[in-house]
Amino acid sequence: MSVVPILQALLLLTLANGAPVVAKKVFGSRFALPLDAGALLFDGRPVFGTSKTVRGILASVVATAIGAALLGLHYELGSLVAIVAMAGDLFASFLKRRLNLPSSSQAIGLDQVPESLFPLLACRVALSLSYADIFVAVWIFFVGELAISRILYILRVRDQPY
Repeated sequence: MSVVPILQALLLLTLANGAPVVAKKVFGSRFALPLDAGALLFDGRPVFGTSKTVRGILASVVATAIGAALLGLHYELGSLVAIVAMAGDLFASFLKRRLNLPSSSQAIGLDQVPESLFPLLACRVALSLSYADIFVAVWIFFVGELAISRILYILRVRDQPY
């Protein structure tokens, strides 16, 4: 198991997934353009929902690129992690809308696994991660996000305690 690459990956994942939450807190409803522009699919449900915004994607990419550079990694790697993490998050949101779950609702596993597994697979070679490392990192991210989310809720950074 490679401890340093796992830690680097976890820091990048935390930035990628945390930046949209912080941006929402900082900017409120400003710049909160829904990524799906309010479009509905054939099932009458939103593509992603109102909580998935252009602001969140941009915040994720910028913060994670800067974070990667500060870790001594290429900013492109940080951008890749952010883009793929956001793709995983959008995938989960798309599935949750199809399951008729409300925007920002909790779906344990679906809310954590795609946004950590997808980017880890995408940057596996760049970070020299084995598949065992990826498994460990996804597990740590899963447990950590559930724990940190509650703390952020208590601190009023998050709107919901998951």
